[in-house]
Amino acid sequence: MAMNQCHQTLPPFEELVDLAQKDPEAFAQFKRDMCEEMIQSASEKMQQRLWAQQSHIDLVVSKCKNPDHTNVILMKELSEQMVKFRDALDGELEPQTPAKVIPFVSRSGTWS
Repeated sequence: MAMNQCHQTLPPFEELVDLAQKDPEAFAQFKRDMCEEMIQSASEKMQQRLWAQQSHIDLVVSKCKNPDHTNVILMKELSEQMVKFRDALDGELEPQTPAKVIPFVSRSGTWS
């Protein structure tokens, strides 16, 4: 399982602000490209989890009203994750049990 090294360099902050203001679509594409490159550089084992996390972040951000709201909400998300991490390190997390899968069965025996 070879990992691709990722050596990302961000443009200066002022350039990013300018891009976000003048061409929001290009800025959004830049962010997606950077995230994809970073996730692709992770081990195959971690990529699925990282894609899921990125999807969650995108969903959370899509519900925010403005950049300040986004920062507050993402900080809240990060804080919650850090508490879970701390609890896991301290052995205070209860082990998760697998979900019980209940198959769908039609009442008549057929699905037509």
